[in-house]
Amino acid sequence: MLVKKWWLQLWRGNSPGLTLFSISFISALLLSIPVFYVIIRSLSAGGDRWLRLLDERIPDLLLRTLSLTFMVTITTVIIGVLAAWLIERTDLPLKGYWRWLLAIPLVIPPYIGALAYIIVFGPRGFLWRLWRDNEWLAAIMDYPFDIYSFWGVWLILSLFTFPYVFLIVSSSLRKISRSYEEVARSQGISSFAIFFKVYLPFLRPAIGAGALLVSLYVITDFGAIAMLRYLTFTSAIYYNISSYDNVSATVLSTVLFAITLLLLWFHSRFTKSRKYHQSSKGLVMAEDLTLGKWKGIATAFVVFLFTLSVVLPIIVLIYWSYIGFSTGAVDHSFIEYTVNTFQVAGMAALISMIIALPIMYLKSRHPSMMSTAIDRLAYSGYALPGVIVALGIIFFFNQYIPSLYNTVLLVALAFVIRFLPQVLQSGEASLSLVSPKLDEAARSLGLRPWKVVLRVILPSIFPSLLAGGALVFVSSIKELPATLLLRPPGFETIATRIWVETREDVYYLAAPLALLIIVISILPLKYLLKKY
Repeated sequence: MLVKKWWLQLWRGNSPGLTLFSISFISALLLSIPVFYVIIRSLSAGGDRWLRLLDERIPDLLLRTLSLTFMVTITTVIIGVLAAWLIERTDLPLKGYWRWLLAIPLVIPPYIGALAYIIVFGPRGFLWRLWRDNEWLAAIMDYPFDIYSFWGVWLILSLFTFPYVFLIVSSSLRKISRSYEEVARSQGISSFAIFFKVYLPFLRPAIGAGALLVSLYVITDFGAIAMLRYLTFTSAIYYNISSYDNVSATVLSTVLFAITLLLLWFHSRFTKSRKYHQSSKGLVMAEDLTLGKWKGIATAFVVFLFTLSVVLPIIVLIYWSYIGFSTGAVDHSFIEYTVNTFQVAGMAALISMIIALPIMYLKSRHPSMMSTAIDRLAYSGYALPGVIVALGIIFFFNQYIPSLYNTVLLVALAFVIRFLPQVLQSGEASLSLVSPKLDEAARSLGLRPWKVVLRVILPSIFPSLLAGGALVFVSSIKELPATLLLRPPGFETIATRIWVETREDVYYLAAPLALLIIVISILPLKYLLKKY
């Protein structure tokens, strides 16, 4: 009796069915176990190992990781805000098209961008050969471009992550009333001052959200950083695992996890103390800002940005793909990699949709500390690098469930842990529009809670659930480090083959696979642009 009373109090008198709760709780717990398992293993590494790493490796990795994160974040904020401002608030030519075109870099994984830039600027690359063959240039100075450097990594990550800031700031700019701008102009304030005094306060939450996404991406990225031979926490963790130094890998993973939590805390504090509101009555339209003599420079900036982030990599990939197809190098193995990729990504998408349904229903219809905790557990892997998720899975399943070790199922599980929130975010928005009265009517007819979810809720939110599954599918296709660490022997995907062929400089085999990923990744772009 006391247990039942406590249970009702926990759920504020609105307790879920036991089946629904059990499925949600077990799913969330399983998804979070690998992450916590890494932390527990690192704490048992011993003081000597921690001290040695703190003295020798961690300070250098901290400096490298945080300096790269800071520089890329600052650069993407400047580029993203400037591009959004030009497109949303000025008379930039063809700005309706630019709104779509500048979102395309978001679907090009940075490691594919790194591949294209290595082909053009790297040692023995296209530009290097031109420089070497020009006697005058070769005589006066050495080849100046070092893509395998801090600045090379900074360039690649900035070019292919700025859309995070651009899309969110663009969305916010479209929602800000221009009546504030008109009042400021009537007071004689210049356009430059209007941006900083009027728009910037409203844009701070959007800029902060975009900067957070970029920062989390940079500290968790592996593909581009490893291809460009730069050492950060993620690449160091991967190399430790490859050399079977799992203890050091767990210690580094815990430090990286702490950095991630610190970033999330800092962002929450930043946004909590800076909230700005506007009246919906002020949402009036005004004329776009006339660029005048700056129109040519503004257009050149947008064209240059699009060329570096989209045109150049796609042209390079098309050129090398043509060589690969024309020489017959692209054979049946190309189809095998594609089938393997679709198999594991499809499994991840299906599992994510199945798991997300009861979790989001529990959070929406039975709000409590327990449902919130389950939801947070389900989100726990979203901000973590694939290497940490893979490391946790390796440790846990190798020790407790060895029969599943080295199976495709574990690769799919890593994708689910990392990308499940994409389904949750998509489905929760749709579920909020479904009236709880439908649930009550179904319950009054004798349906049990889990049957209500399947027969009433699922048909109503299925399109959004499917859209979230599609995002998981595309994200899984691009995921590299988790696939590298967890794939069974002989199991290759598109992402892993791009990695292997690039490291061996076989560009005519890597390019067709990279081009395929871009084509597939463009599919959910329309959904993403509608969202923002």
